[in-house]
Amino acid sequence: MLDINYIRENTDKVKEAAKNKNRNADAVDRVLTLDSDRRRLIVTIESIRSERNKLNDELKKGRTDELIAKSTELKTQLQDLEPRLREVEKTFEEIMLQIPNVPFDEVPVGKDETGNKTIRTWGDKPKFDFETKNHIELAKDLDLIDFERGTKVAGFRGYFLKGDAVMLQFALMHYTLQKFISKGYTPFVPPVILKRRNFVNSAHFPWSEQDVYKFVTDEGEDEYFLTGTAEVPLVSYYQDEVLNEKDLPIKMIGFSPCYRKEAGSYGRDTQGVYRVHEFVKTEQVVLCKNDVEESLRLHEEMMAHTEEIAQELGLPYRVLLMCTGDMGEPQTKKYDLEAWMPGRDNWGELASDSIVTDFQSRRANIRYRDAKNEMQYVHMLNNTASNSPRWLVAILENYQQADGSIKIPAVLVPYMGKDRIERV
Repeated sequence: MLDINYIRENTDKVKEAAKNKNRNADAVDRVLTLDSDRRRLIVTIESIRSERNKLNDELKKGRTDELIAKSTELKTQLQDLEPRLREVEKTFEEIMLQIPNVPFDEVPVGKDETGNKTIRTWGDKPKFDFETKNHIELAKDLDLIDFERGTKVAGFRGYFLKGDAVMLQFALMHYTLQKFISKGYTPFVPPVILKRRNFVNSAHFPWSEQDVYKFVTDEGEDEYFLTGTAEVPLVSYYQDEVLNEKDLPIKMIGFSPCYRKEAGSYGRDTQGVYRVHEFVKTEQVVLCKNDVEESLRLHEEMMAHTEEIAQELGLPYRVLLMCTGDMGEPQTKKYDLEAWMPGRDNWGELASDSIVTDFQSRRANIRYRDAKNEMQYVHMLNNTASNSPRWLVAILENYQQADGSIKIPAVLVPYMGKDRIERV
């Protein structure tokens, strides 16, 4: 969430950012009106309380009908104004959560994915001298994924990973975790059944609530949700805490199952496992000082980590600088890494690398005391480390062989215990 002082001082810039992110800028005017009402009520209430305190001191010295009547009048005014203030503050906080973050100046303005900018590419697209197959055909031929029984058991987008596909998934995850541990990241397996505030903290709510699975306990108490990324619990790991500046940056790599309704994607990628309701993923989350230059440096470093994985796996890819309309509400800058997927005859997203500055930490109330002994909100960043099954799609399709087998990328062979997946 943005600082209200920033919104007051940069109203036009905040409105423009909302429009460029395809969001209604009216929320900015509304929150400023509520802020004005809130401050006016606070001043009035504090003035009445001060007057009443003085009156109470006078009543202690001697009670008169005039003083008693005045005290009663002031009490009545407070009983009227205080609930109004609570209501205004509640609405103010709700609207504040609906205002998106402001992109950095270097972010291209665009309404959708057509406005994204290719920053760099790596690797050569494979050239095959045989008729290629997509990952669906390969998975069926090699008995790696059972789509029919997956649909029977789990419904639309359900699937069973089988045999060597299971081992390939675990090889990818193990390799990725080891990679990040060697780079100073602390591994986590976080909870995935989470309270509402976690999604508010990460800014998945209010914008993406329709894409999250929700359930209520038998007792009907708190609402709980299934997360679609380890980012959500890791963002809240230090919720309501004050950190030491000397401990920053804090680097976490989370492994978790992920659950997504894909509510806005009906009709897109309906076949195969490119877009599914449940999968596993490793996710980078970093907390650093409230310093834009440090955030920019770490942003590049985090993408370099993911690129290193793609390069060691030998997957051709491109890195995109996402435009305002395709970057998401919390982000100030975002890269996507897309691998070449022969079965799609196109690029497919594997990773998203985001700077969110203090947008999440203000919601989660995560601060540190700086060198001047002043309290600051940390900056937060996140990026995919590896995502299964999308990385599996890229591996299967890029490494298919003329005899129908799949060659295992060299870095995964030690984890797989074999260098090839063949028909059994």
